[in-house]
Amino acid sequence: MTDMTATAGNRPGIDALRMTKYKSPTARGRLPALITFLPPALLLFTLFVILPMGEAAWYSLYRWNGYGTPTEFVGTRNFQVLFNNAAFSTALINNGLIIVISILLQIPLAIWLAVMLSRRIAGVVAFRMVFFLPYVLADVAAGLIWRFVYDGDYGLFAAIAGFFGVATPYVLADRDLAIYAVLAVIIWKYFGFHMMLFIAGLQALDKSVMEAAEIDGATGWQRFRYVTLPLLGSTVRLSVFFAIIGSLQLFDLIMPLTGGGPSNSTQTMVTFLYTYGVTRMQVGLGSAVGVVLFVICVTIAFGYKRIFMRHD
Repeated sequence: MTDMTATAGNRPGIDALRMTKYKSPTARGRLPALITFLPPALLLFTLFVILPMGEAAWYSLYRWNGYGTPTEFVGTRNFQVLFNNAAFSTALINNGLIIVISILLQIPLAIWLAVMLSRRIAGVVAFRMVFFLPYVLADVAAGLIWRFVYDGDYGLFAAIAGFFGVATPYVLADRDLAIYAVLAVIIWKYFGFHMMLFIAGLQALDKSVMEAAEIDGATGWQRFRYVTLPLLGSTVRLSVFFAIIGSLQLFDLIMPLTGGGPSNSTQTMVTFLYTYGVTRMQVGLGSAVGVVLFVICVTIAFGYKRIFMRHD
């Protein structure tokens, strides 16, 4: 009886604590900030994100050249034309290839360099800067530089071929080789970003765990395989997410490098959208590409978050 009475007697005190918690000064102080900053943010998000997405979905149902008001309603015909278009199929394949190469080559290279450059060695800061500089370089500038490098008449490839006395390869003019030239530039351009992510992740690891593994006699590979890599799990998952979403949205690098050619062999979904939706003024078809790209990105983003990053 005494315990029950004590419990009952303490009940008002518990309720009072809960009410105090809900009406804390911190909670009351957030309300003016929310009222002040949330409506402008929602307004900007609506104007520049929600409304353009809605307009793109609406335009995708019309045959329209961008002038006047769209009046020729075609329903889902733009999507049917899109998925029957060989160039768009090539763009989908190229986006998938970029994702695969980014995950299988770019990220492992970034992890390896991050592990090497996380050690205290002479000149490590300079090496980090050198490897990170390609990412700092503007995508358009990088595309123009590599277009000159690949040039079969005056570029670096032509000079190397002339030095060895072999035929000059016209890489960007070869329908079978152009996409691989683009993939090489993508790896060179973006692995520095992932490398810096992994360096930051390595610096946040508990050094005592690494020291304990070394004392226990673990080799360098064993420390990396069973200690470093599992502890970097959240960083690896984040890096893969960035690689996938970035690969789907790739545009700035390809346009000055190949323009999607030759014969649409290096098109991605975004370059295809620009080529057909803007350059050729097929706004309805371009809007259909935007809708497809949006659905793919949202599905991958939420699916990846739910499956692989739910504990991060």
